[in-house]
Amino acid sequence: MTITIGIILAIFLSLILISKKGKSLPDKILLAWLITIATTLILYKLQTEEARYNYPFFLGWGFPFPLLQWPFLYVYVVALTSKEPLRVRLLLHFLPFVCSVLLFSRYFFLPNQLKIDIYNRQGEGYETEMTINLMAIILSAIVYTILSGYELLRYKQRIKDEFSSTEKITLNWLRYLIIGMTCILFVVLLGGNDEYIFSSITFLVLYIGYFGIKQVGIFNENFQMEQRVVSINDSQLTSENVDSSNTNETITIPEIVPTPEKVKYEKTKISDDEMIAIHQQLKELMYREKLYKNAELTLSEVAQKIPVHPNTLSQVINTAEGKNFYDYINLQRIEEFQRIIFLPQNKEYTLLSLAFECGFNSKTSFNRNFKKVTHLSPSEYIKQKNIQLKD
Repeated sequence: MTITIGIILAIFLSLILISKKGKSLPDKILLAWLITIATTLILYKLQTEEARYNYPFFLGWGFPFPLLQWPFLYVYVVALTSKEPLRVRLLLHFLPFVCSVLLFSRYFFLPNQLKIDIYNRQGEGYETEMTINLMAIILSAIVYTILSGYELLRYKQRIKDEFSSTEKITLNWLRYLIIGMTCILFVVLLGGNDEYIFSSITFLVLYIGYFGIKQVGIFNENFQMEQRVVSINDSQLTSENVDSSNTNETITIPEIVPTPEKVKYEKTKISDDEMIAIHQQLKELMYREKLYKNAELTLSEVAQKIPVHPNTLSQVINTAEGKNFYDYINLQRIEEFQRIIFLPQNKEYTLLSLAFECGFNSKTSFNRNFKKVTHLSPSEYIKQKNIQLKD
């Protein structure tokens, strides 16, 4: 029953993607993956004791198909986290599947009754082929799970080179897919029988369905703008002049869920004098225009202000400041917060509203970055400095 549910759900999700207009490349890869999952589950159902006598032609085809699952995971992750177009050579990752088909080709062309007899005798005469195939599946699962996790970690690092806020740039559901595939790997490694393994594949489909519908990203455009409404009592703050009449105002902050299009900058050769000059321009720009107060500030926006190529600016920040763009901008925000909390006119405002004024867009981000810089929580810092703010 569980396998049947998995088949129905995989087909249903495939139809959703087929009907989607303007499918992106990741959508198409996910569609192919779902079709492969559905096929894998169907082939398993056709190998059950009752079905194998009615559909002997399909016997044995269930062995190669697991070799498609983890390469699809990896290619899907790459498609979502890479700016560069996918290369044809990625198809080489599916070569083990082709090799497995060739490995069992001798069995596929046997007479139907002989195929059934061999299958009923647990693959007698094909022990070597089955062992090689199982080892290939385990190796594929381990290698591509690690590679997929590595690509996701690389992406998370890359976005810190180009964005000042990463809270709204999320691929949590993609992480769940990797976790789901890892769970299947453990089932295989622990020697689970076929029923457990294919049932776990069904739960993977449930993962895709649940997070695909619940989260933005899988069945929607890859670059989305969600609106998150943040209500605070102290909007319209300035560091020097606060109009206390502007209360109970709602600030709408755009929440960005983009396709992972950003890549790690490629270092360009610039002289020390050029680096010093650009670094000085950057510091003056931050002091004069306080760009860090823009919660959605990006590397490209700052680079246009100087002006300089984003790759060059990223290299300057990494070399001169010893930080990525994300850490550099958030340091500016922390320093601004440490400055304005001492202003008498700001004692009428809450700690969080002052944090928003400095460019933070969430309490979590503010607390995490503040503790990273000062080794104290904001409340501990306020208490230590004997500063009174509105609760």
